Amino acid sequence: MNNPLTKFEEWWSLARESSLLNQKNAVCLSTINEMGFPSSRFVDLKSVDSDGVVFCSSYDSRKGEDIENNPKAGITAWWDHVGYQIRVLGSAVKMSEDDAIRYWETRSRSARIATLSFDQSQILEGFDQLDERYCITESEYSNRPIPRPSNWGAYKVVPLLVEFLEFKETRLHHRELFEIENGEWSRSLLQP
Repeated sequence: MNNPLTKFEEWWSLARESSLLNQKNAVCLSTINEMGFPSSRFVDLKSVDSDGVVFCSSYDSRKGEDIENNPKAGITAWWDHVGYQIRVLGSAVKMSEDDAIRYWETRSRSARIATLSFDQSQILEGFDQLDERYCITESEYSNRPIPRPSNWGAYKVVPLLVEFLEFKETRLHHRELFEIENGEWSRSLLQP
C-alpha cells in the first residue's frame, strides 16, 4: 500500500494553489493537556514528507508541555474551497537542531522578533506590554541576525492513522482510512 502522506502532500498543494485565505497553511493541532482533555489550536503546517507532518513551536508553550507529557497528537486540515478534510493521528516527536534552524530561517523577521519577545502561553499582565516588548527586541536586533532561541523548534507528527474525506454536496462523502501496522499501510473505505 502506498504511503498516504503522498496524497496529503498532493491535496495540500492543490488547496494552497487555489486558497483565498491569508493563512493557507493553517491546520488544527490537538494534544492532550495535563487534565486529560483535548487541547486544540491552529498551527502553521511547515511540511509533509513520507514520515510525517511538521509544525514548529516553543517547547515550553502549552502545546510543547502537552507533547512532553503525552506525545499523542492529532492534526486536522479542512480546506473548504476544495472540499477536502484530512485527519492524522500519531505521536509528536521533536526534530533535530538542524531541522529547527532550517525552519527558523524560513520565518519572517517579525515572527522571529515576536518569538524572542514573548514566552508563548505564559500570563500577560496587559496588552500594552505587547508593543513595548516587541519594540525593545526589534531595536536590540535592528542591525544583526535574529538567533533561534533554544526553546524553539520543530515537531513531526508521525502518523499511525490518516483519514481523507472528500466532501460531496450529496453528503455521499468519499472517505479513506489508512492505518499502519508493522511498517505497512492498509487502506479501508469508510461509509459517509
